[in-house]
Amino acid sequence: MTVIDAHVHLYPAELNRDPAGWGRQAGEAHWARLCTRFRRGRPVQGFPSTDQLLQEMDAVGIERAVLIGWYWEKPETCAWQNRFYAACIREHPDRFSAFAALHPAAGREEVRRAHGDGFIGLGECSPHSQGYAMDDPAFAEILALAAELHLPVNLHVTDPAGKNYPGRIETPLADFISVARTFPRTTFVLAHWGGLLPIANPSAASLPNLYYDTAASPRLYEPEVFSRMVKAVGASRVLFGSDYPLILFPDETQPGMARFLSQIAETSLTGAERAALLGGNAAALLGLGA
Repeated sequence: MTVIDAHVHLYPAELNRDPAGWGRQAGEAHWARLCTRFRRGRPVQGFPSTDQLLQEMDAVGIERAVLIGWYWEKPETCAWQNRFYAACIREHPDRFSAFAALHPAAGREEVRRAHGDGFIGLGECSPHSQGYAMDDPAFAEILALAAELHLPVNLHVTDPAGKNYPGRIETPLADFISVARTFPRTTFVLAHWGGLLPIANPSAASLPNLYYDTAASPRLYEPEVFSRMVKAVGASRVLFGSDYPLILFPDETQPGMARFLSQIAETSLTGAERAALLGGNAAALLGLGA
């Protein structure tokens, strides 16, 4: 079975050396608040190197990781991460693919540059966190271009019924239905199970351009979420994503994927459903081969 992790974050060495200091210097206050915080005295995520990510993938049998850009507040930070990701996919084309970090203030030129560099999607985007409206005209131009270039767009979603935490940003679920209907030719991947959008609003299940990833699932939901969401939208619309290097279980001190994969193996999904979710769907949607 091919396993593709469709939601992985990775950062350059200069950030990893001093994440909090880097966040202050770069003026990325929202990222710093989310990613350098502690929970119950433990960090919420790690900051591994490229080699450490590859070692983790080898250890758990993940053949490919899709590197997902962060929803930076500054367009220059998006470009900075995109140049790093471009180097990653050049150096490891058999193991890494990438979505480009995006801020509409960078314009369509950054999207075209990323596409030329071999990126296969855009995001993770979070207009609610990045300081622009979901219906911002510049964002609309980029979403139309994404359809033209066949680049799926990953959108950050917060469950309105989820727990509060420092840096939490509300993302009204109606916004995602609206954008999917406004841009029917653009494919969207709603991160974090889309905040259970198709369960909260079953009309979303009929929108064929909405997909969902499982990023951060153990931190957010009980394992039953797999069967609930597959029942709501079908197994073909869900992509496995770990949100690595987020630490997924409260008793762990280091990021890892093994326990999450074991949890999925123990769900009530059929073998065919697991195979689709763990790699088949991402391969088909993102053109990665099977």
